[in-house]
Order: sequence, then C-alpha cells, then structure tokens
Amino acid sequence: MAEGLRERKKRETRQRISDIATGLFLEHGFVTVTMAEVAEAADVSVNTVYNYFPAKEDLFFDRSTDVVDRLSRWVRGRHGGESAARAVLRELRAEIEAVSPRIGLMEGYDRFMRVIHESPQLRSRLWSLQQEIQDDLEATLREETGAAPEDPLPGLVAGQICWIHGTVFATVGREMLKGRSPAEVSRDILGLVDDVEELLSDKVLGYAVRG
Repeated sequence: MAEGLRERKKRETRQRISDIATGLFLEHGFVTVTMAEVAEAADVSVNTVYNYFPAKEDLFFDRSTDVVDRLSRWVRGRHGGESAARAVLRELRAEIEAVSPRIGLMEGYDRFMRVIHESPQLRSRLWSLQQEIQDDLEATLREETGAAPEDPLPGLVAGQICWIHGTVFATVGREMLKGRSPAEVSRDILGLVDDVEELLSDKVLGYAVRG
C-alpha cells in the first residue's frame, strides 16, 4: 500500500530527529548529550522526541528493528538445497564483497564504534540486541524445521549462526577503529568468513536445508 502523507511526515520527522541526535552523539559523546538538547537541535518538543524514542539508547540504535530480524530474513530466503547457516554465510559474503555500510564497512564507522565503547549504556543495549537477534533466529528455525518446543537443536544452531554474525561485526568494528579503509578491511573479513566456515560442524552446516 502507498504510504500516506501523515505516515510519511512521521517517518521523516523520526529520521530527522535520529540523524541530528547521531551527529550530537558523535561530536559530544553519548553520555553528555541530553534528550532536551536533541529536541532543541531538532526544533521539536522533548515530548515529541520521547514519542518516537522512549529511551536515549533508542536514538543511537534507531535501526535496531531491521538488525534484529536480519538473520531470520536471510534464513527464510535461503535457496533450495541450502541450509540456514550456508544462507547466512552467503549473505554475509555478499555484504562484505559489496563493502556494505550495513555491516560497518563505511567511512566514519570508527567514530560510531568509539561512542559505543565509551558508553556502558550503549554496550549494555548492544548486548541486549545480540540476544534479541539470537532469540528471533531460534524462533525462525523452530518454525522452519517444525522442531518441538523441547528440542534444544534450534537454539544451539541459532547460537552458532549468531556467533558467525557477531564475529564478523566485532572484527569489522575493531579493524575500522584502527583507521583502516573499508575496502582493505573487506578483503580481510572475507578470509575470516572462510576460516569461520571451516570451524563449523557438518551438523550446523547441514541444519534446516530447504527441500
């Protein structure tokens, strides 16, 4: 359905507040910037900011919804004869080869990561997001395989797949913090993904194959 005018304006307002807040966080740090300062810079009321972002951490991780279900979307979109883990590996390689900003391969990502490292609140929220990703993927694997509620395998495989995903993101962040270029980091991360795949068991690599 086409987006209505009201919905478009709300989306644009939300994005403008988020963009302004991100700029303030990068310049001054997450802890020192207040919601009132974000509202003033965005020329909206403090209540408006809270309507869109219930907590300051939500302003920083404003695209978390897309991140949480990304692995599930990759698994649901796997090819015929392809397992869940191999689908994620394929998608990750595609993002890395494209030097995609969606996995942190972009100029300025080092500043983003530095803000996270300097803030206990953001590090805590990042941990919570990683747990949400794993819980979402486990639910998807149970649905895709028809596993019984007491079957531990979907949770175990979800943990392994999230380890792949988390290892790539952590390594990208660490290398970008060194001031390296996205293209240079991309080449190294492709080799890392190959190494990670070799460490996975056949059971993980063969789980949830699409018939």
